[in-house]
Parts: sequence; C-alpha cells; structure tokens
Amino acid sequence: MDGTYKSLRIEKAEGIAELVLTGPGKGNAMGPDFWREMPEALRALDANDAVRVVLVRGEGSHFTYGLDLMGMMESLGPLLTGESNLALERSQLLKLIGDMQQATEGVARCRKPVIAAVHGWCIGGGMDLIAACDFRYCSQEAKFSLREVKVGIVADLGALQRLPRIIGEGNTRELAYTGGDVDAARALRMGLVNEVFPSPEALLTEARATARRIADNPPLVIQGAKQVMEYCADKSIADGLRYVAVWNSAFLQSHDLTEAFAAFAERRPPKFQGR
Repeated sequence: MDGTYKSLRIEKAEGIAELVLTGPGKGNAMGPDFWREMPEALRALDANDAVRVVLVRGEGSHFTYGLDLMGMMESLGPLLTGESNLALERSQLLKLIGDMQQATEGVARCRKPVIAAVHGWCIGGGMDLIAACDFRYCSQEAKFSLREVKVGIVADLGALQRLPRIIGEGNTRELAYTGGDVDAARALRMGLVNEVFPSPEALLTEARATARRIADNPPLVIQGAKQVMEYCADKSIADGLRYVAVWNSAFLQSHDLTEAFAAFAERRPPKFQGR
C-alpha cells in the first residue's frame, strides 16, 4: 500500500501517478528520507494495477538540487572520517551506496513507464534519477549538471551507466569530467530530453497529456514493450527479435486485443482493462 512520505508525495488519478519530489531540503535536495522512501514508493506504484504511468516532477522552483550533503552527514560522516576507517567502515559504506542505488534502480525496474518532467535545476542525484526514467521533458529555463566531480565524488547512482545509452559516450564523459551546466537547448540537441516547453506550466500540461495518451493504451502491452526494450538494450537484433516473438506468443491473446478489434469494427474509442 502507498504510505505517507516525508520527501515525496504521490498524487493518483485515472491510471496516472505523479511522484512529486518535496525535499524537505532546499530545492528538493535528496536526503536520508528520500533514499529510504523512494524505493518503497516505487515498489508500491509498481504493484498497484490501477497505476499505468508514473510522472516524476519536483515541487516548487526546481526539480532537485541533488544529494543533500549536509543532511547525509549523519550517515556518511562516520564512514568517511576517523582513525579506524578500515574494512568495517568500508563495508558499511559499500552497503550504504548499494541501498541508495535502489532509489534509481526502482525507477528503472518499474514495469510501468516513468516520465520525468524537469524544471529549474536538475543536479547530481537528479541526473541519476532522470537517467533511469523512460524519457524526459523539460521547460526552457531548466538546467542540468552532473556535478559530483565538484564535490570529489564519482557519480555512483546510475548516471554513468545509463546516460551513455541516452546521450552517447562523449557527452556523458564531458558532463562527468567537467561537472558543467547544460541548458535546455543543449539538452534537447544531445537527446537528454525529448522536448522543451516554454514554461513549467506548459511542461506539466504536456507531460500530463503524454501520460494520459500512454495510460489510455493497453497497460500490459505498454509494460511488455518496456520489458522487451530493456531486454534488447544489450542484445543483438536477432536475440531481440526472438525474445519479442516468444513474448507475444505468450501474451498476445488478451481481452484488450479483442476490445481493440471490436472498437475498430464499431468505430469507437477502445476501453482497455489490462486483461
């Protein structure tokens, strides 16, 4: 079941769940609550058959400032300092990083499509988060920065692994090595976002409209398309074709398929139930 969270809010309506980043740190910074709650929230949304699409956005003026360094010092500090910073502390830090990775992994593993709507700043951990989404939109004032290098950290929450598939090796390396800022126009050119909208309000309106178009399609087919594409990402075309053939052999027959044919014959909009 969906819970009450401190770092995010879930708003659900007619098959669409909006996952809103709320902080409590400045700029929706990602503190201990976020890293604990995000995997739980994604598991709940994934298990909820009434949810067909997830839209991730930030509350206020920004998507997220990324990792809340001050907020994380209670858990990170003892593992980074002190005289006895040896095997035990190293193992504990390894576990902490692995636990934090589950926030972005939860997005990537979600069976439902996840759309990111970015306005304002998207920094550091925000880049890891949107890289795990299926695709991204932004408003024209949005700025992106893979800024971990500026604070002495190798980005370790998925951006270095996922961004090359989205924007290519060269662009990813430039962002990771420089920690520089990318505006919306360049984000569009490099393929980080699918489209740029003139304002945060227009961004949200269009992102919701896209989510609506997805949610109106047969949900199990959408989930199947996502799983097939994820499987094919590191496979040959031949392997991918074999996989999708087996997939459709197993799952093509459905009430939604029958409804699609009936709606076409009767010249009416289909009503898909996910069965």
